[in-house]
Amino acid sequence: MGHSLVLVLVTIFLGTTSVAPQAQAARTFFIFGDSLVDNGNNNFLATTARADNYPYGIDFPTHRPTGRFSNGFNIPDLISQQLGAESTLPALSPELRGEKLLVGANFASAGVGILNDTGVQFVNILRIGRQLELFQEYQQRLASLVGVPQARRLISQSLTLITLGGNDFVNNYYLVPFSARSRQFALPDYVRFLISEYSKILVRLYELGARRVLVTGTGPLGCVPAEIAMRGNNGGCSIELQRAAALFNPQLVQLIRALNSEIGADVFIAANALDRNLDFVSNPQQYGFVTSKIACCGQGPFNGLGLCTPASNLCPNRDTYAFWDAFHPSERANRIIVSTIANGDTKYMYPMNLSTIMALDSRV
Repeated sequence: MGHSLVLVLVTIFLGTTSVAPQAQAARTFFIFGDSLVDNGNNNFLATTARADNYPYGIDFPTHRPTGRFSNGFNIPDLISQQLGAESTLPALSPELRGEKLLVGANFASAGVGILNDTGVQFVNILRIGRQLELFQEYQQRLASLVGVPQARRLISQSLTLITLGGNDFVNNYYLVPFSARSRQFALPDYVRFLISEYSKILVRLYELGARRVLVTGTGPLGCVPAEIAMRGNNGGCSIELQRAAALFNPQLVQLIRALNSEIGADVFIAANALDRNLDFVSNPQQYGFVTSKIACCGQGPFNGLGLCTPASNLCPNRDTYAFWDAFHPSERANRIIVSTIANGDTKYMYPMNLSTIMALDSRV
């Protein structure tokens, strides 16, 4: 990319001193992606991919389900706490208006993937293209609240989190034997296709003004209770899904390297969710978990089958389980993941962690 773009970037990074006091308190935060980061958008949609019933939210401050796929706080909530901010509201929430717009917005929707045909069985979900459209609509609302220059500044100084990819395997390629995508692509070719499509999404985020974007890779897909129950061998992880994660994550880091190098700035930051989750999956006791194989809430082998509902088995102490339901980490596991995003070394965070980003950006 030409020098003019780099100059523009430098101007954006440096032109951040004249922000109004109320906005300086904490940076605006935006979230895109799937159920790992959905704060309740799907509550407002006619979809089966939802978490609005007991016992979801059992450990949330209100002890009520919020639409988060967690027993309590999820990853965006805990990043907001790191930023010293309140949690972002779902983009579809009627409460997202006025001063609340200054906090940011969560556009994530359970079931979505990088590809539009991922999660079709859930019917009405906010596919990633729609999430990006809603981000544009949000920016117009923000501009009418604080004016265009201030809105641009808030966007350029914001933090963005995007979590995609897991569903493209679990709810697409491996959803059924001989799925359309698995007939079309051998796994290595499918991964390359996903990465090329993800590249377009990340470039679009950049075009829409995002300048610090945390991109989480997939976790150890084959080691979630659902996959151990359905595809594992004697309680082991699913080899095929682990292979998918092992192919996808390094290529995602390569993509981030390439995009940053093209832009000439560290816009995209890779969070290595695979290795961090594998740490407590392979050695749960070291992290204070009793088990990383059995979900706290569910039924069937490893509590890995079906949905978490009021009729499910429920563990009494969620903090001792790495997985809350068949697919999603417990709040305590999310805390470990976020502490790694905040303070992890380059094994987990490339090219830097969130604490370093916050320190760098507070100086300009």
